[in-house]
Amino acid sequence: MPRNSIIGALLLGVCLPGAVFARTEPTFHAETNLVTLTFSARDGEGHFVDRLSADDFSVYEDGAPQKVSIFSRESELPLTLGLLVDASPSQEKFLKQHLRDIQVFLSSILRPQDKAFAVCFGDHLRLVSDLSSTPAAIIDGLVRFDKGSRDFPELDPDDTRSGGSAVYDAVFASITEKLAANPAHRKALILFTDGEENSSAHDEIDTIAGAQGADTLIYAVRYTQIKHNKLSVDNRHGTAGLHHMAEQTGGRDFDALHTELAQTFQQIGDELRSVYSIGYYSTNKSHDNTFRKIVVEPHAEGVKVRAKSGYYAR
Repeated sequence: MPRNSIIGALLLGVCLPGAVFARTEPTFHAETNLVTLTFSARDGEGHFVDRLSADDFSVYEDGAPQKVSIFSRESELPLTLGLLVDASPSQEKFLKQHLRDIQVFLSSILRPQDKAFAVCFGDHLRLVSDLSSTPAAIIDGLVRFDKGSRDFPELDPDDTRSGGSAVYDAVFASITEKLAANPAHRKALILFTDGEENSSAHDEIDTIAGAQGADTLIYAVRYTQIKHNKLSVDNRHGTAGLHHMAEQTGGRDFDALHTELAQTFQQIGDELRSVYSIGYYSTNKSHDNTFRKIVVEPHAEGVKVRAKSGYYAR
């Protein structure tokens, strides 16, 4: 079966059953039971384990062992990145810092075969830079946005959003409208935000399901504005939401204000260059919309694996 058809089938899991939205969602059709996922492996000292073979781990779906049919090291596969920059009122003071941090990150990770796009979001999701391999072109769009320009195409236009920050919609739309068109690439979204969500049509579960179905890693670089030396309720909810999205998709979250960002970006870059890709034909042939839990179990003692937690069987 063509790889595009396979990826299309996985993306059937973008929306949860029963969810009703005001707009039309994209639909993908295919008949397959192939499940794909990427994962990274580290030893007890935190170093990447980069010489695994298909015989070095076992895969389980809802506790049932699965036979791995596809296995590869993904270091040479092109990378498609989405940079999602929160420009809502709670993040305005960090926007220039976002620009500096993104420039450093792009310069360290993009190769000629890789591409990235950038979205600035509040209650609108503006594509300030379409897919490009040139860091300067991506930064240019972000700078023009910072200087007040709003003359950019919108992802998922929705007039019912009013104020606030549509974190989940920004993630969901980036997956369905940008990343789904690059099935043969490793895919990741980097969020620059505090995670405080108050404007999305999609919820956290819906968003995580979309990322898992598209095999997209989510990394969150969190900029939380703390007042009176303690976290507010909104701060705590935002932090928890970002951590959960990252954990469930196989990515990570970082506190930008209390970590060395150069080291953070190096870690993200190293991880994206050190992932494995596997595929298996699920022994459960039903397309029953249920969530299937995936466990990748390494055979070597002390090795820990980070991968998405599962997928919805569409």
